[in-house]
Amino acid sequence: MKEITRINHVGLRVSSLEVARDFYSQLGFEFIVGPIGPEPVAIMEHPSGVNINFILNASEGEKLNVLMDVPEKHTGYTHIALEISDLDAVQEQLDGLGIPITEGPITISGGATLIFIRDPDDNVIEFHKPAA
Repeated sequence: MKEITRINHVGLRVSSLEVARDFYSQLGFEFIVGPIGPEPVAIMEHPSGVNINFILNASEGEKLNVLMDVPEKHTGYTHIALEISDLDAVQEQLDGLGIPITEGPITISGGATLIFIRDPDDNVIEFHKPAA
């Protein structure tokens, strides 16, 4: 469909608005509104235009990313990839924030370099530095 112009937002189910809000604020996201709606949902947006909707109805108990951390490979969205301009700067900032890199850096064919982290609910975030 040629009418699609961009991704509007990504929805992430989280267990705590406060914890998610604090974490994503460290990555430069700004709180917009929430909780609102029947789910309920809270919204944060990065100055780059990336918008995240936190779905605030996660079950209590063990946090398990069933798309990434179990032997069975279920269908579904596995991660969000945020394009970055400077991998070294992002790694330095993550280190300064005490956010561990869970995988990478990985350079893929074509020259792009990737690192991965997890948010407090084990959702996977990729930082993607395109090839030069």
